[in-house]
Amino acid sequence: MLLLPVIFIFGLGLIGALVGMWLEQIPRVSRIMLLVSGGLLVTISLALVAPELAEHYGWAGGLIWMALGFAVLWLINRFLYPLCPSCAHTHDHDACSVPLHGFAAPLVLASGLHSFMDGWTLVASRQDPSQTLQLVFLVGITLHKLPEGLALGAILRASLRSRWRVAGGAALAQFMTVIGGAVALWLAPWAGARWSGAFLGIAGGSFLYLGYHTLEAEWERRRAAAH
Repeated sequence: MLLLPVIFIFGLGLIGALVGMWLEQIPRVSRIMLLVSGGLLVTISLALVAPELAEHYGWAGGLIWMALGFAVLWLINRFLYPLCPSCAHTHDHDACSVPLHGFAAPLVLASGLHSFMDGWTLVASRQDPSQTLQLVFLVGITLHKLPEGLALGAILRASLRSRWRVAGGAALAQFMTVIGGAVALWLAPWAGARWSGAFLGIAGGSFLYLGYHTLEAEWERRRAAAH
């Protein structure tokens, strides 16, 4: 039962990627949807997740773990590799016969890590007795997963000639949602209430980061276009 929401999110992301593979003009559509979902994720993190965490684990603990989750994702994105390139994509190879030549493998890898965190977050939230907190995380991930999937499918389609390879890459990246959920479920028996709060705080911080990251990317894109 705990993995059912994870399987739903996996299916939603995969459907979004397959639709994104076929739709034309998807970069503009997915960018608008991602902008809306980014604003919603920031709002959900600050207005719903943070107060719920504070109620169950105290303001100090909840905010510290949220800040840690935000910082970890920021560091990964800044110094290792873009965590969600399908949320903030600026890569362009105008001279290539395949427009985004060479971009598929790192995109699948980074999107897979992102999906792993989605699955982890969902299962971690299901361990908490607060139904409000469970619903908040489920709604937040759902709102972000579909536009993220649309962007993933569109970018993979521009990176690969074969639609079968696009579908396989998208399925692999999205299936990491299930893997993340399974790992979190496996670790659950060893995690007491304190560690459950830490996991949820980190998940809340990742929500805040993904929302901020999406909005920042759109701001930078518009600023560059204005110049």
